[in-house]
Amino acid sequence: MTQTQLTQLFIEGEFVDSALGGAFETHNPAQGTVLTEVSEATVADVDLAVKAAQNALVGPWGRMELPERAKVIRAVAELLEQRVDELASLESLDTGKPINDARDDVLETAMWFDFYADMGQKVRSSVIPSHKGYFNYTVRQPIGVVGLIIPWNYPLALCGLKMPAALAMGNAVLLKPAEQTPLSALALANICREAGIPDGVVNVLPGYGTSAGRAIVEHPGVGMVSFTGSTEVGREIASLAGASLKKITLELGGKSPNIVFADADLELASKNSLFTFAVNQGQLCTAGTRLLVERDIHDEFVAELSSQAEALKVGAPDHPDTQLGAIISPTQLSRIETYVEAGKAAGATLVTGGHQVNVSGHEGGWFYSPTIFTDVDSKMRIAQEEIFGPVLSVIPFDSEDQAIELANDVIYGLAASIWTSRVEKAHRLAQEIEAGLIYLNTNNITAPGSPYSGWKQSGTGTEGGFEQAEEFTRLKSVWLNLSDDVPHL
Repeated sequence: MTQTQLTQLFIEGEFVDSALGGAFETHNPAQGTVLTEVSEATVADVDLAVKAAQNALVGPWGRMELPERAKVIRAVAELLEQRVDELASLESLDTGKPINDARDDVLETAMWFDFYADMGQKVRSSVIPSHKGYFNYTVRQPIGVVGLIIPWNYPLALCGLKMPAALAMGNAVLLKPAEQTPLSALALANICREAGIPDGVVNVLPGYGTSAGRAIVEHPGVGMVSFTGSTEVGREIASLAGASLKKITLELGGKSPNIVFADADLELASKNSLFTFAVNQGQLCTAGTRLLVERDIHDEFVAELSSQAEALKVGAPDHPDTQLGAIISPTQLSRIETYVEAGKAAGATLVTGGHQVNVSGHEGGWFYSPTIFTDVDSKMRIAQEEIFGPVLSVIPFDSEDQAIELANDVIYGLAASIWTSRVEKAHRLAQEIEAGLIYLNTNNITAPGSPYSGWKQSGTGTEGGFEQAEEFTRLKSVWLNLSDDVPHL
């Protein structure tokens, strides 16, 4: 199959047209052109997928022994690694991200599948000290059918973060990729089939959040929804799921502080500060888009960072030297431009960037320059709201206490970075900053075994590690009477 032939829904092990026959376009952000049409899932398709998943749970998947389950999940990892170039090209084509970044995403996806493959064999029951004459233990069992709703910024890697954990614990999944980037999820479905995962265990439903996404959240046969995306949509999902008390995990938005003290290794700090606000075109929830710099080094640090930003190569995603690719859509590009204009109107100083970039041979593409503002007040919109683009707000501070106050002065609490040579200061701030991910002299590092969660309006539940696997289970407590007596009146 070519890169764009997997364009139907994937239900019960087959690629099928949507029940209503609808379709939507997916675009090439680097060209501003239509890549292909993809079948659009609606309520009827979600219902079919739920039934397929339920059949798999009482059928071959539910009866599969744990070592065999681990074997087929690990086979997915192996196939991902074998097809890294093919999948990276597809991901780059659909998202506009540089090919080297897309290749890293594929390998990361394989890493997650490999890590979670045998997790089902590692979950342990607990024996609970209890009353004399009784034996009490707990077990964790699969939830059943779970919905996974994935955003467009890391479409394949976020499938890798969620799907293998759910599968390893014995669940069947309904995966809804973002309508902007459905192609790699469909390719992953095909790989799951080749790896030997039984029909109905993995179902992929491209479509819109207002139809397919909502239907997954509201369906009575779906026991849990795991969502990554904006805080606004997360609130809506929480409200819908609350009607049936459905379990949810939400990894939501962020406005992460990146705190640089004068005693830090400033060369490393500047390189990483550039990386954390510009990587993936700034389209990531952990982006360090609030740079808090100790006043004594503010001007020097901003000058160096601006010079580095201006040297970044914004270009064609398929070019190996490209560092920043295309913005995902004209809607997102317009959002970035609106925030840049709001920053200027509020009195912030535009140091560099703040404009679209024309890339030769890709004149219709949606490219934007890395953008840095100074003279930013913490209450400005550009310092408070998630932009999801390569836009950095620089704010000076005069003391450790002020740095903490500024860092916590947002509704979000996903990630934070602290740059200092003093280890006691680093750990002291790590305790005070309200975020689920704290990086000390680094940023945006992940590992399968490391769990994290969002604080405040950045989410609920845990992603990654053994803890995420447990999110996809229900806890059951079992009591055994060892005596001839029972509670009685």
